Amino acid sequence: MHILVTGGAGYIGSNVVKALITTGYQVTILDNLSSGSRDNLLPQAEFIYGDICHIPSLQRACKKQIDAIIHLAAQKSVAHSMKDPSSYADTNIIGSIHLINQMVNYNIRFIVFSSSAAVYGIPHYIPIDETHPTHPTNFYGFTKLTIEQLLEWYSSRKEILVASLRYFNAAGQDPEGSPPGIERNSNNLLPVILQVAIGIRSQLEIFGDDFKTTDGTGVRDYIHVSDLAQAHVKALEYLVKEKKNITVNLGTEKGISVKEMLHIARDITHSTIPATVRPRREGDPASLIACSKHAYTLLKWKPQFTDTAFIIKSAWSQWMALQKK
Repeated sequence: MHILVTGGAGYIGSNVVKALITTGYQVTILDNLSSGSRDNLLPQAEFIYGDICHIPSLQRACKKQIDAIIHLAAQKSVAHSMKDPSSYADTNIIGSIHLINQMVNYNIRFIVFSSSAAVYGIPHYIPIDETHPTHPTNFYGFTKLTIEQLLEWYSSRKEILVASLRYFNAAGQDPEGSPPGIERNSNNLLPVILQVAIGIRSQLEIFGDDFKTTDGTGVRDYIHVSDLAQAHVKALEYLVKEKKNITVNLGTEKGISVKEMLHIARDITHSTIPATVRPRREGDPASLIACSKHAYTLLKWKPQFTDTAFIIKSAWSQWMALQKK
């Protein structure tokens, strides 16, 4: 099968591309490099510089006898989405509509969509399963839920098959160091912590220490990016074999607080990693922890790299290697 990966030069996308190539798929990447990097591109994949908001770029990609799409291209900062919703509407929602329309035009039947735990909003219970109500508290989460709903409608009217993968928090780097997973202007917790350890940033900003958690800081479910990549392959295989839509959470079912992540990172990096507390960010829940049993059962997938120290070490090794170049 020939797979089109939108956003395939990004942090998660490049790891998905590697997992697909390793499994034996032919891959074409469409990416505008706004957050990804050419350094993440693997030579076995064809690269098209283009944007999901640019219909000729999508047509150029879809003409290559594509069998399935893995759709990761999006803007993804929660904080930025609240400040600039129009940009997120344009890229995430309208760009996805353009992509889905071309998918229909070129008779591409399968799509794996990169969704998010942000669709749930403030948890009513922990861990969160797929039946949990979806009430996003930030615009980023709203865009992801909207795309899920669009795909459901297209599936019912145009006979496409959809896997919506609700990520929790991707972290870590490929243990083999390739792809490097470079991400421009990342505001995710672990990259920021390591940037402080290296000296790229002066300090870590902890947004809120008065949540109802064990240490007052936010708790998240961190899933290693290599495990996340494998789940995309499993989801694609499920669609092709079972001919059924699927929506699944992808997480480890284990919560780590900001302070816990910081403490472990200090031990691994042998750095003080200065930190300061800031007010909570709008729309941030206290805890987000997955129930991933649906993915375990239906996709026959389970994360392998669940140790927090391993996740941090894999990222730290990559950051140190990049600093030496």
